[in-house]
Amino acid sequence: LVERTAVASVHALEVDPVQHRLNLDASRPPRLSFGLGAAEEIAHPDASFDGVVMMKSLHHVPVEAMDRALREVRRVLKPGGWFYVSEPVYAGELNDILRLFHDEGRVRALAYEALQRASRDGVLEWVEEKRFEKRAFYKDYDDFVARHVRSTHTRIDYPDAIAEQVRAQLAAFMTPAGATFAQPIRVNLLRRPTA
Repeated sequence: LVERTAVASVHALEVDPVQHRLNLDASRPPRLSFGLGAAEEIAHPDASFDGVVMMKSLHHVPVEAMDRALREVRRVLKPGGWFYVSEPVYAGELNDILRLFHDEGRVRALAYEALQRASRDGVLEWVEEKRFEKRAFYKDYDDFVARHVRSTHTRIDYPDAIAEQVRAQLAAFMTPAGATFAQPIRVNLLRRPTA
């Protein structure tokens, strides 16, 4: 956003302390700042942002806090401000592998229901929904494990028996160049009502 648009500034929140430290240590444009915090408790004043973006993160908000998070988004948005939510759709061959050790089907469905509820209850106004496919590439099994099992934000039980199943399923898609999957993504655009 900072590099490709004319936004005045971007303030990014990260709930994971390990990733937050990495963000702070990385070089970044001067108009980009980072904070440690969660969507359900945004430490910014009312009506302070023109837009809010959640990229593959709403389903990581604790289920019991999703409605509160969406009310927080409304609170920090200026009237008429936009809310862009990008979430992976729980479908496809990649999810068939992921569900072996980390089944996000339920939380992704609940995140979508929370968006619909926010619109129905007048918290946010529904503007549009779009779907597209993104490519997910893994150079090998170790790359897959590093990105999905060893991430700092999620504790995953990954016993040897599961690892063998994952390795076997991934091998069915692996070529000498790696494995590529089509990952369906849903984008929802909502806004804070002006009245």
